[in-house]
Amino acid sequence: MASPSAQSKNMKKLMEMAIVIGGGTVFYGIYAVYSGNEKMYTNVVMPVVKLLDAETAHNFAVKAAKYKLVPRPRVPDPACLQTRVWDREFSNPIGLAAGFDKHGEAVDGLLKMGFGFVEVGSVTPLKQPGNEKPRVFRLLEDEGIINRYGFNSDGHDTVYSRLKFRESEPRVGAKGCMGVNLGKNKLSAYPVDDYVQGVKKFGKVADYLVVNISSPNTPGLREMQGREQLENLIHVVSLERNKLRLTRKPPLLVKIAPDLSDKDKEDIAAVVTKDNRVDGLVISNTTVSRPHSLQSLNKSEVGGLSGSPLKDLATTTIHDMYRLTEGKLPIIGVGGISSGKDAYEKIKAGACLVQIYTALIYQGPPVIARIKRELGELIRKDGYTSVEEAVGVDHKKKS
Repeated sequence: MASPSAQSKNMKKLMEMAIVIGGGTVFYGIYAVYSGNEKMYTNVVMPVVKLLDAETAHNFAVKAAKYKLVPRPRVPDPACLQTRVWDREFSNPIGLAAGFDKHGEAVDGLLKMGFGFVEVGSVTPLKQPGNEKPRVFRLLEDEGIINRYGFNSDGHDTVYSRLKFRESEPRVGAKGCMGVNLGKNKLSAYPVDDYVQGVKKFGKVADYLVVNISSPNTPGLREMQGREQLENLIHVVSLERNKLRLTRKPPLLVKIAPDLSDKDKEDIAAVVTKDNRVDGLVISNTTVSRPHSLQSLNKSEVGGLSGSPLKDLATTTIHDMYRLTEGKLPIIGVGGISSGKDAYEKIKAGACLVQIYTALIYQGPPVIARIKRELGELIRKDGYTSVEEAVGVDHKKKS
């Protein structure tokens, strides 16, 4: 039997070993998360995140990006993913959709994660709280999200104060493009003026501006997609954009819904292609439809549905609008992208850039690198050397 002194020495060694092993485990965990280890996110990080309610998890993710506590790409983007749209360079066509960084808090941190561009907003002129909580719901079985945020926004002044450093050239911070998504206040008496104010406020800091008239969570907003209202809106807003005293004015885009009739699409195409007043489309916003395939108990919640259940509807809308506009307007494709294959389908349908959101919520930051890797492989496999060569090829095959 060991003496008391020997037992004490052995216990001390065991404690030292435990500290070393424990510290090593913690260090490995931190390294794995920071380096974007896909297995660590799949098996540990994301299951823990799902223990939080959806909006709390969303806010936590924004704060992590704000303080740049995010993984960074370990390999450079494939050369075939570099693309040029609106005379702007994109290191890759994968962007983050509006709705994640609503208040412009984390742009540089998000760009450092590997996105080719980030879209802030929607931003409203006056600060407003949005709809009552709970207002975000996971559909785990369907890999979808239903939200009814209702344009919760810190308002133009506060968001601008976070982004105004981008007026300086060259841009400070991470490389990459930033769009600003403009919305209207819920109780606005003059909705068109809300968008005019947005153009004035963010025209100097945004690489592009988006007129969002397709969220289902603000009363009356989608009615602005009607031909007469849209015609007036685009006329006024484009005039204001053209007044900006800038050598390179921001492109003006319109974000539309996937829940449109054929006549609606024809009317929108007629308006946005008139007199070169609009520079592109964002297709699409969330859907108010509910596919029969939905399994989650949350499927009956009111709000806009995003994620995998939206994928095909969004792609169809991209295809239709590319055809109706004769490929004259660049399209940002959004809705249900969680793989390189999903992104490629939207590009072949007519999108020159794409955005993700829900996939980031379910899979975490490693999904960015995986989509880029898979997309690059698919482009090269089909014999293309760039994204541009693949845009709209589905239409060319039919012609």
